[in-house]
Amino acid sequence: MLYAVFMSSALPPCPQPQEPLDTPLLLEVGTGPDEPCLRADAARNRARLLEAATRLIAEHGVAGVTMEAVATAAKVGKGTVFRRFGDRTGLLTALLDHSSRSLQADFLGGPPPLGPGAPPLERLRAFGTAVLHRSAEQLDLQLAALPEPTRRYAHPSVQALRTHLTVLLRQLLPEADCELLALTLLNYLDPALIHHLNRQCGMPMSRLEAGWLDLVDRITATEPRADVPRTSPTAAAERPPGTAPRP
Repeated sequence: MLYAVFMSSALPPCPQPQEPLDTPLLLEVGTGPDEPCLRADAARNRARLLEAATRLIAEHGVAGVTMEAVATAAKVGKGTVFRRFGDRTGLLTALLDHSSRSLQADFLGGPPPLGPGAPPLERLRAFGTAVLHRSAEQLDLQLAALPEPTRRYAHPSVQALRTHLTVLLRQLLPEADCELLALTLLNYLDPALIHHLNRQCGMPMSRLEAGWLDLVDRITATEPRADVPRTSPTAAAERPPGTAPRP
């Protein structure tokens, strides 16, 4: 079934497309208005700059990515980098765009359970797991590229994730306010929260993944999967003696 079919025309943030969808379409993220019409040489320069920035991250971490360093690595003038990306945040955001498009391709048209073909509950579970793994691999980059708070939820890549969550929730909970529920789930996957829980609190990613599955099951009033305990070993160890786990 087509991705857009489940979106309600009564909700302005998710308008119906004006052209038929024969196959799922990727939601554009992070490109400027002139990106689709880039000249071939400009497109090659942009690719060279992103490749240079990727190498710098691999060698020196996100802190090593400056406009000057990227220009030197790509053997272009610093002004070229500024013209293409505007500032360092724009450059880091562009680096995340490729990963964002790959993730969108997976959940819009990839194999199940993340992609079409699996029941919506399984897709919802797989979605959070995929985003958590992506964040674990790119956490420093994601934190550095985060838009400032008042623009964060309006960013196209975040809107794409929110829209997908809303679609799945509407299939599972048609009577619920699925847009707000989608934001609740999306907040669990926020890079800043993942950084706090994983790096500052020392929670392993396996616990965060189990927490996502538990949250999904509770929101959808679904029986938990047998292979995913509702209470983590850490939480069980911290529970006061004589108290029972939450049902």
